[in-house]
Amino acid sequence: MIPVRDIVLVHGGFVDGSGWRGVYDELTWDGLRVHIVQNPTRSLADDIRTTRRVLDRLDGPAVLVGHSYGGAVISEAGHHPNVTSLVYVTGFAPDRGESVDALIPGGPPPPILPPVEGFLLLDRERFPGWFAADLPDQVAAFMADSQVPWGVDALRGPVAEPAWRHRPSWYLLATEDRMIPPPAQRRMAERAGSTVVEVIGSHAVHISQPAAVADLIRQVAAG
Repeated sequence: MIPVRDIVLVHGGFVDGSGWRGVYDELTWDGLRVHIVQNPTRSLADDIRTTRRVLDRLDGPAVLVGHSYGGAVISEAGHHPNVTSLVYVTGFAPDRGESVDALIPGGPPPPILPPVEGFLLLDRERFPGWFAADLPDQVAAFMADSQVPWGVDALRGPVAEPAWRHRPSWYLLATEDRMIPPPAQRRMAERAGSTVVEVIGSHAVHISQPAAVADLIRQVAAG
């Protein structure tokens, strides 16, 4: 496998691409070209198109990385001819016809507030403990107050044909995640045939452990 220079990072729900800053710094320091997708998270179909537009601009192969809901996005956008491999960072990995909504596991549900005009938010007070438990209080509070409303149509949008059936994939499992519990992550990773790497971290592991996330992406890019 020829080493890959381009890395495309796709964020999840309730947040935007700025959460990838630590991973971006790690990878660009190594000379990799990193591209941050800023999805509006209104619908899965729209976010797939937005991600594909970023891939269209590349002049060579790329590793496509998705965090959380971004995993659903890369599962469809990963069919793009520039994509050589997929990396799920505590992400949803839907199969044919599945949506993120269908993959949310049983047990105590995340503190998602009732939809308003078709968009969802997490309860501000409970955001840190569920999404960002291993981040400093001030950082977690800022994330809670700067949430991006997540469209119900994005949550419920089905994946037609998962790219993990046609591309090699890796899965970074966050052992302290409450949004997507580790057993659910493991089930999706095993179903996708992904190589699994475990990291001690919350759902915001890409922010709290950027070096560990970047190290996995770096290894995938190097082939």
